[in-house]
Amino acid sequence: MSSPGHGPGTGQGAEPAAGRGPGTGRGPGPGASRPRRAVFLDRDGTLLLEKDYLADPAGVELVPGALEALRSLRGAGLALVVVTNQSGIARGLYSEADYHAVAAELDRRLAAAGVPVDGTYHCPHHPDHTAPCDCRKPGPGMYLRAARELDLRLEGSWFVGDKLTDLLPARRFRGGGLLVLTGHGAEAARELPADFEAVPDLPAAARRILAAEAADPR
Repeated sequence: MSSPGHGPGTGQGAEPAAGRGPGTGRGPGPGASRPRRAVFLDRDGTLLLEKDYLADPAGVELVPGALEALRSLRGAGLALVVVTNQSGIARGLYSEADYHAVAAELDRRLAAAGVPVDGTYHCPHHPDHTAPCDCRKPGPGMYLRAARELDLRLEGSWFVGDKLTDLLPARRFRGGGLLVLTGHGAEAARELPADFEAVPDLPAAARRILAAEAADPR
C-alpha cells in the first residue's frame, strides 16, 4: 500500500448536500491547527452497488455496511469526500440533471442516517467525446479542488475504490490506496500493484484505515 501524490472552465464542483450549499464544505472547525485528512471514496461499485451508468435515483443502493463504515471514519476525524467519473454524461447516456438527481438522492439517504459526506465531486468528461481534462480520475483535478474548497490535507489521505484509477492518486499525494473487491474490484485485483492493498468491501476498508490510523496517528 502506498505511503500516506476538471474540466477546463466548467463547473463540476461539490454538489449540494443536506445542510450546505454547492461548493462549500465543513471546515476544520474552531481551534483546528491544520487541515483535516480525508477518505476519498469512489461512488459506483464502492459506496453504491455497481449499476451500469446509473441515471435513476430509484437505483441508488448502498453497499451493505456502508453507513456504519462512513460513521466510523467520520468518528476518527477524517473528512468524507465522494469523487466519481461520470463519463455517461459525455457519452450522451444521461444528462447532468440526471446525475444531480442521483447525487441528491444519495446525499438525502446519507444525511437521514446522520453521516453526510463533506463534499461530492464528479467529472462529466471522457477523452473520446470531450476535450482533455484534468478531473477524470486518476487526474488530480477533483482532489485539488476538494482540498481547496474543504480545507483538506491530501498528504496522508486515503483513496478507496474498485478500480486502479481510484487508487493511483494515492501515489501523487502520498496517501494510502485501498481496492475494494465489490463492483469491478475483483477484476482490478488481478493486476494490483504491490503498493496498494485489496479488501473485501467498504466496511473492510474502513476497518483497515482505522487500524492504520490507530497505529500511526498523524
